[in-house]
Amino acid sequence: MSSQGRTVAAHFVETEIITQPDCWRRAAGLAPDSLPAPGERVAVIGCGTSWFVAQSYARLREDAGQGETDAFAASEFPFDRRYDRIVAITRSGTTTEVLDLLDRARGTTPTLALIGDPETPIVGTADQLVVLDFADERSVVQTRFATTALALLRASLGEDLGRAIADAELAVVEPLPDELVEAEQFTFLGHGWTNGLALEAGLKMREAAGAWTESYPAMEYRHGPISITGPNRVAWMFGTAPAGLPEQILATGGIFRAGDRDPMAELVTVQRLAVAIALGKGLDPDQPRHLTRSVVLRGVDQ
Repeated sequence: MSSQGRTVAAHFVETEIITQPDCWRRAAGLAPDSLPAPGERVAVIGCGTSWFVAQSYARLREDAGQGETDAFAASEFPFDRRYDRIVAITRSGTTTEVLDLLDRARGTTPTLALIGDPETPIVGTADQLVVLDFADERSVVQTRFATTALALLRASLGEDLGRAIADAELAVVEPLPDELVEAEQFTFLGHGWTNGLALEAGLKMREAAGAWTESYPAMEYRHGPISITGPNRVAWMFGTAPAGLPEQILATGGIFRAGDRDPMAELVTVQRLAVAIALGKGLDPDQPRHLTRSVVLRGVDQ
């Protein structure tokens, strides 16, 4: 047992998940002056999990009145648009699409990269760096790097992360309900900045556990996706659910979950659930099928 009474983790990803509250606390104490300034027109880019973090940050920054902020998958960046700054979120610093974008933007748009590994090619490609090496990971599946990057970005917008950290400290130790571990299908729902978290929750369950998951904006759920919900299937809301939605979900016989915790802490619960389901299936959550830690393409036209 650790000094905080937690069971010693058997997989890298388990350790990475339970250390998130400490990583968030450390990130919240950073104040890099290279982050976007109020009023700048910003594009935030990433791939996979990092793209979903970019979406959450973009909405939070606009909601905070900091300036127009767009989020793009790196492969879909519109080079005909003008931005004051491009922010790349990339754990590995080796992802082909991200490196190609930053190289193409060189000399035209200032670029900043939030990275986990400072010994990677992106160091010579981005104009500025914020290194979160204390949140880097050995597992293929991203957990603490992504949430730590978002914690840093939320703090940069003036948010107090005290509640999020306290909620995460509960999320890493509380028992997982049997009805979640045994469920056959999950639909994750978000609103505003939590849409990115809902997308990430679905991805995490697919990556680590090969689970059947879908993700939607909460108000879109009734426009078709509700038809998939039923007994032993979960509709999981990040944040406050629209009026009437919990009752409609329960009427299907499905399981509705929403909590009053910070949505990032709720994502921690999903991460733990993904690992539990993976282990129950005999899968290795550190090494998901068909995935590598970074997508590096050679000889492929983008």
